[in-house]
Amino acid sequence: MQYKEFKDGIKLSRLGMGAMRLPVQEGNDSCIDYDAAKKLIDKCMAQGVNYYDTAYIYHGGKSEEFLGKALAEYPRDSYYVTDKFNFQTEPDYRKQFDTQLKRMNMDRIDFYLLHGIQDHFADEMLKSGCVEFFDEKKKSGQIRYLGFSFHGSAETLKKALKLYDWDFVQIQLNYYDWYYGDAKELYEILKEADIPAMVMEPVHGGLLANLTEEAAKELKAAEPEASLASWAMRWVMSLDQVQVVLSGMSEEGQVDDNIRTFSENRILSEDDQKLIRKAAKIQRESVAVACTGCRYCTPNCPKGLDIPFLLKNYNEAKIGGTWRLSHLKALPEEKLPSACIGCKACTDHCPQSFLIPKYMKELAEMLKEL
Repeated sequence: MQYKEFKDGIKLSRLGMGAMRLPVQEGNDSCIDYDAAKKLIDKCMAQGVNYYDTAYIYHGGKSEEFLGKALAEYPRDSYYVTDKFNFQTEPDYRKQFDTQLKRMNMDRIDFYLLHGIQDHFADEMLKSGCVEFFDEKKKSGQIRYLGFSFHGSAETLKKALKLYDWDFVQIQLNYYDWYYGDAKELYEILKEADIPAMVMEPVHGGLLANLTEEAAKELKAAEPEASLASWAMRWVMSLDQVQVVLSGMSEEGQVDDNIRTFSENRILSEDDQKLIRKAAKIQRESVAVACTGCRYCTPNCPKGLDIPFLLKNYNEAKIGGTWRLSHLKALPEEKLPSACIGCKACTDHCPQSFLIPKYMKELAEMLKEL
């Protein structure tokens, strides 16, 4: 496992375990398959991963409980835990922080973040008193390092950086968003401020691990044995300001592949970079909505729609034809895209600010054509 020095003599594994997509029982997101998930943690620990990321809302709050229990058998100084304050779910930061410590049965959180800052609530969150409160927790030792995760504009990022002496910032960073989003601009802002970047969505929620056949062909021709995910991970690791790359691993095969990737120091060549950019361009031409499947939208949908699932089908229909939607006919009427009432609660919580009601309406029209 490769490590990179953070500060205060701390060395963090380049690979971090994200506890947002743990294996679950019977498709119930809040019912974690403890045995299967514990195997992933044990394998990560055995291979030298020492950075574990959870949040108040992951798996309906069960992620924190699971992670605390799974790590309890290991010496507390052998790993670092990351947790987050979710302002939209529970604005009472005192209550939320106490709940998190109890859920994990821990007396401190090593890396603590304000969760998923977006433009439309950034000012309200940052002026709520939470920064001052968490700074006191940092001084008392209950928080070791304080930062925030970010899904907003460059302007809002610059404003947030001026408000506190942040230890780190977490951003969505991958080669697709670098070329076709604002990832490059956000990264360069952090680099100029000399703030370590923790990376989420390095494979864009699985998009870059499941490229279209034409896009994948470009990378497979160069390295037939290398997984598509490993290309994405190596690309992120090549950026100097990146500290830890998080991967929401949900099965042992993903752990094994990531361990191989992060145990090597294989620098991307100039030709490799050209291939990646070409693959991104091909992928761009075939993806309609680059949803990462973060599921921030689903708890707020008054109709209980599985929005990431429906967007996935929307993309498949855009790429391969509406006939691919035929299986949706088996869904109950209340779970179809036509059930969307256009309230925009999903859009308000979407890190990418996708116009989800618009896509639901289009998808409903596609289904009518079948």
